[in-house]
Amino acid sequence: MTTPSQASPEPVAQRSDMRSRLIAATPAQVFSAMSQAARVARWWGPAGFSSTIHEFDFRPGGDWRLTLHGPDGTDYPNHNRFARIEPDHLLVIDHPSTDHHFVLTLELAPEAGGTRVHWCQTFDTTEHHAAIADFVASANEQNLDRLVAEVARDPFGD
Repeated sequence: MTTPSQASPEPVAQRSDMRSRLIAATPAQVFSAMSQAARVARWWGPAGFSSTIHEFDFRPGGDWRLTLHGPDGTDYPNHNRFARIEPDHLLVIDHPSTDHHFVLTLELAPEAGGTRVHWCQTFDTTEHHAAIADFVASANEQNLDRLVAEVARDPFGD
């Protein structure tokens, strides 16, 4: 499936927020925190946000619907679709919004000391990315901080 984010003629690097984080856990432990709705609800979103997950059909083509609750009480309904899933290695999520369409690619690579998470959030245009780049950069770092804490809290979600 080719999404608008992938089909754009603009270079991916110019319209993406890219992060990398080493997590002291195995790829299976990190993937566990990404693939279980209850665990995702604990870490998804910037610091101070909470999530209510309404649907989490974790399969390629499956829908993920949630509401992000901001610290000021504002609710942000979200719809995502799982585009590609390779257990313990890759997760590609399409956010088919008319306002902020993006594709989020999360790659997990074993590395000395744990698992390297490569986070790449790609927007349709460089203009769109530029308009929200500062917010997205901060929010994505906070997301990764929260993911690290979730994996440390309960490595397999037992």
